[in-house]
This record gives sequence, C-alpha cells and structure tokens, in this order.
Amino acid sequence: MTSQPQRASSYATAGVDVEAGERAVALMRASVEAAQRPETVGGFGGFAGLFDASALTRYRRPLLATSTDGVGTKVAVARALGIHDTIGIDLVAMVVDDLVVCGAEPLFMTDYVATGSVDPVRIAAIVSGIADGCRQAGCALLGGETAEHPGLMAPDEYDVAGAGTGVVEADRLLGPERVRSGDVVVAMASSGLHSNGYSLARSVLLGEGRLGLAAEVPDLGRTVGEELIEPTRIYSLDILALIDAVEVHALSHVTGGGLAANIARVLPPTLAADIARSSWAPLPIFDLIGREGAVERGELERTFNMGIGMVAVVPPDAVEPAIALLRERGVEAWACGDVRDRLEGERGDSAAKGVEGGAVSLVGEHPAR
Repeated sequence: MTSQPQRASSYATAGVDVEAGERAVALMRASVEAAQRPETVGGFGGFAGLFDASALTRYRRPLLATSTDGVGTKVAVARALGIHDTIGIDLVAMVVDDLVVCGAEPLFMTDYVATGSVDPVRIAAIVSGIADGCRQAGCALLGGETAEHPGLMAPDEYDVAGAGTGVVEADRLLGPERVRSGDVVVAMASSGLHSNGYSLARSVLLGEGRLGLAAEVPDLGRTVGEELIEPTRIYSLDILALIDAVEVHALSHVTGGGLAANIARVLPPTLAADIARSSWAPLPIFDLIGREGAVERGELERTFNMGIGMVAVVPPDAVEPAIALLRERGVEAWACGDVRDRLEGERGDSAAKGVEGGAVSLVGEHPAR
C-alpha cells in the first residue's frame, strides 16, 4: 500500500493566524494605553499586569473585592449587526457595577476574548469598547488575552469575559447588616435591557416570523437592533460619589433574576421591602417583549431589570440629597420602595428564585405611558 505524501503542517494550517493576532494587538494598543490609572506599573504587552497597591495609602484596612462576568447572548446581537465597539462597555459594566455594590472602588480589569478566527479590526473594536468602559468606570484595563479557537468556534464567532478588582475600607463595607426597618429604596434608571435576558428577548423579537433587528418600532423611536445593542449603563463613579455624599446602607445591581431577587440579596432575613410599581413606567422595550411574546408580567419581572439598573438603600433623611446628586450626574433616580419588618412566614416575589435574604414584593400597578 502506497502512502500519500503528507502536506507540511503548521499552526496556520491548523487555523491559527499568529500574524493576525499581532496585528490585533497593534490596533488595540492606543485604546488600552488610554485606559490606565497612576498606579499602573509597566507598559503594554507584558505577561501580567501590575498595579502598585502601596499607592492606596488612604485606606487604613483595605479589603480587596473581585468580580467576574460576561455579557451572555447579547454577543449574538453585536455579531448580527456588525457592531463590536460597544459590547466591551457591557462587559465592564457587568463587572464593575458588581464591585461597587459593596462600596468598592474599581481599580483594574483584565479581559478574555475567544474567537474562531482573529479578525484584527473586529478584535481591536471589541477591546476599544472594553477600554472605553474602563475609562467610564475610572479603572485601568490592566491586561487581557485573545484566544483563537478554530474548529471549536465558527470564524466569525466570539465571546468575551472579564474580571475586575476593587478596594473598600473595611469599616465602610456595605451590605445587609447595615439595613434598617424604615430605610428607603432609591431606584436608578437603566439604559435598557443592559446585558440580561437576551435569550428570551432574542427568542421573542428575532426568532422566525418575528420582528427582526431592522424593524422600526414607533414606541422605541428606533429599530429593534438599535435598542438591543444599547450599552449597559456604568454606575460605578456615580455610586462612589453617592457614598461619599450621603449615608448609604446597601446597594443592589439589578441583573439576572430581576428587581425582587437582587434586592433580596442585600436585605437581612428579618426585613422585607415593598417596591411600588406605581413609582415608574417600564421602558417601552419591556412592554414590547411582553406583547410580542405573550410573556407574563411575573416572567418579565424575574428576567429583566424593567427599567431599574441599580438601587440604593438609604435612611429617610438621605433620600432627597441622594436623588438630587444622582440627577445632577445625569442618572434619573426616584424613591421606589420602603424597608420594613418581615412578617412571620412572609415570602414575597423574591422567593420564586430561592434567594436567601429578605423578602421583596412588587406591589401595585405601573402608570400608563
């Protein structure tokens, strides 16, 4: 039996383009270098990012906080639209706004981009969005990794993930132990869906026979695609300013699980919160999803933020100054609920997700738009 002559193999014939990776690095350099802090040590391109922790001398007992996340299937919307320079903002928001919930100042982030084939322009656009998000959050983009996975992912497929580190003074750590009966829940408006619930949103709006990305929707004032790609709001600098200005007992980043489940996480088991639907009208995108998919209100509220991306739990005398400060900074805010003693056996809407902590109930009806 005569063997066939074998073709010479290389990393390139296996599907990995090292030169494309190097071009991507060159294209992203300026964006990354613009997203730094004075504590950053060393230049772009090292094996590890360095941060001078000794510069944090204002902290007496610094606690480091860490968080990691991705953006889920919102990536599919970015790919379909060919818009790749905002998905990185979503990534940063999902990480840093989890960090700031405990009162931590975000210090730095690292990112990871996996793709089937490195397109230097596309990768540079993704990283430029991450760098933009870091600038908005006041943290440094300290490093990252781009991995090419031929055969595992299609050439145009990619996914992103990131991890962040922050710092908080030990005696300023926020959480359930600070919350008291009589406290008020202050809502902060979201910019839209943020980066949660996209599997449901895509199924309802983009599935076969559905509206599609190009559909103009009068209630939205733009196309479905433009609405779905809207970047997640980054609250971290606004929250840090709020913590410095008024007494804040707890914060909750409203992501997967919706309002009730996420607020319950920052309440002690002995307390409950009533969130008044009458205090705000959900953004039109939530009404659209509910209408197009015949999605029941309870399912919408368990899946989406419904127009509230972050909440602060504050004492009554801090409500007005808190709302005023946030509005001055461009964040629409309002009082949306109250904290009270929990009744014996009370479960609330948060119980549907099996969340430990306090009980949270959504009460009343939203006002008509």
